[in-house]
Amino acid sequence: MASSIGSTTSSTASSASTTRADAQQIAGNFTQFLTLLTTQLKNQNPLDPMDTNQFTQQLVQFAQVEQQLKGNDRLDSILTNAKAASSASATSFIGQTVTSDGKSAQLKDGAANWTLTPARAVTKATITILDAKGNVVGTQTKALTAGAQSFTWNGRNSAGLSAAEGQYTIKVDAFDATGQSVAVDTAVSGKVTGVDLSGSEPVLTVGAARVPVSSVRSISNLST
Repeated sequence: MASSIGSTTSSTASSASTTRADAQQIAGNFTQFLTLLTTQLKNQNPLDPMDTNQFTQQLVQFAQVEQQLKGNDRLDSILTNAKAASSASATSFIGQTVTSDGKSAQLKDGAANWTLTPARAVTKATITILDAKGNVVGTQTKALTAGAQSFTWNGRNSAGLSAAEGQYTIKVDAFDATGQSVAVDTAVSGKVTGVDLSGSEPVLTVGAARVPVSSVRSISNLST
């Protein structure tokens, strides 16, 4: 849990640094615009002043830049508060028993885990791993026994290279010995033992699986 909090602090610091850099860039452009406008006003020919329409357009640009600076500050504040609220809410899952749809899992430290539960024995299952954009990252063919079983992807794509850490989705096309299609459930149930807050969305640790909060179907507390 400590490592997750540390990662969150690092991520927040990095985000804040980027935000400050962006604000400084906009502020710099804003200051440069003021300097140019002031210089232009000082050096214009009194007998041939600046075109009124052009002057009006520059004033409008002036106001738009000022609004952008203020708007960015407000959006940053809203985003920070929303993320803090989401993180605080996610920690309340610890100790609870949850059921997730299980289609998505987080690849971290070279492993992503899913629970596959075929309705009956499968002689050929084509397992496809897709990234967040729906692109196929890798495929694997194997047999599956009836009942719940764990499937672990080592994070290697079809070219044998390590895929980037993040959220991936599994798709299973399964057939029995007679060639009939077999439904494979990916639901995950178990007690939440940890929460990773380092990414854009909190991720729950449920046994060996890592599932995003958005995929949780139900929550219960079996101890009560």
